[in-house]
Amino acid sequence: EMSNVELIKKIAGAWRDLPASQKQVYEDARKTDWQKYSEQLAAYKAQLTPAQAAALREERRKRLAKRKSFKAKREMTVLGKPKRPRSGFNIFVSENFPESEGISPVAKLKQLFDAWRKLSSSQKQPYLQLAEDDKVRYENEMKSWEAKMAELGREDLIRSKNSRAKKTTGDTKKAKASSRESKAKSKLKKSEE
Repeated sequence: EMSNVELIKKIAGAWRDLPASQKQVYEDARKTDWQKYSEQLAAYKAQLTPAQAAALREERRKRLAKRKSFKAKREMTVLGKPKRPRSGFNIFVSENFPESEGISPVAKLKQLFDAWRKLSSSQKQPYLQLAEDDKVRYENEMKSWEAKMAELGREDLIRSKNSRAKKTTGDTKKAKASSRESKAKSKLKKSEE
């Protein structure tokens, strides 16, 4: 009839009130169980091939990395990090997703993706403009959030200037790439002459 939390509290209270002599019985049983577990684990590890042991280590590394990533994301949420900007397509989907009822979510997304591809550039423009506005919002919120993190002494959470420059100059990368292509073509022409 008790909830799990109430039950745990009651058991913890009973454990606290237990005299040390009676606790010792449980501590001895725990030590015995731990020793048996350690022996079984050692026997299991001894029978593994090197490839299996490496696979287990890799699986454990991935599991720990995933847990660490999850904790970092949760910390960012707690610290109030702004949400990333939405793309024009994301805005289009959020506006039109409820309209296509009666089919599975995957089918809805496929249908909306096809509809997005069929839109002309002038029809996409309002969504792209909203996406640009959202990018501006994100950058402004990130600047104030990073300033707040610097005040709190959390410089480890602040984006580096290089990564910020890379994110904001995506179009410049394309321009540089086309510039490199044209330079390469002109060099090729000169070498042919």
